[in-house]
Amino acid sequence: MNDKSTSDDGAPAQAEASADRTTETATFAAGCFWGVEAAFRQVPGVVSTMVGYTGGTRDKPSYRRVCTGRTGHAEAVQVVYDPQRLSYDDLLAVFWDNHNPTTANRQGPDIGTQYRSAVFFHDDEQRASATRSRDELDASGRFRRPIVTEITPASTFWPAEDYHQQYLEKRGLSTCRI
Repeated sequence: MNDKSTSDDGAPAQAEASADRTTETATFAAGCFWGVEAAFRQVPGVVSTMVGYTGGTRDKPSYRRVCTGRTGHAEAVQVVYDPQRLSYDDLLAVFWDNHNPTTANRQGPDIGTQYRSAVFFHDDEQRASATRSRDELDASGRFRRPIVTEITPASTFWPAEDYHQQYLEKRGLSTCRI
């Protein structure tokens, strides 16, 4: 998998493989991005992942600023995948299975808008799939409370600092679930 996470000039970036027309990009927020990234990196057909910040109002957000909860950004994972090997619906299943979509602005001990559950769609097809998936899961009875996951257009994705990229892998960990 590709480890490139930022452009050479520090500008917002998509994972490198997204320029290749044989791949597609998906963006998800589901709490602390370390565990979310690790979950997606295990999926066959995922070409690369990048953790970062999206959905906020400030340019060039840093981890320190995002942690204040005042930038509006969510900790998110941008996933580049091969649609010949993996569908967007498959990615949605990984997303739903790896967090609690019924808690607003919280995952485990992490509290704040930066830890919200959100699907940032890149086109109308992703929007429709995410909405259908959420509604079907909500109606399934799997959760006692309603799903509060946002489904919103993708905006500028700002890569997180290098030390956050593949954070768990760098430390020999596979998950940070509590």
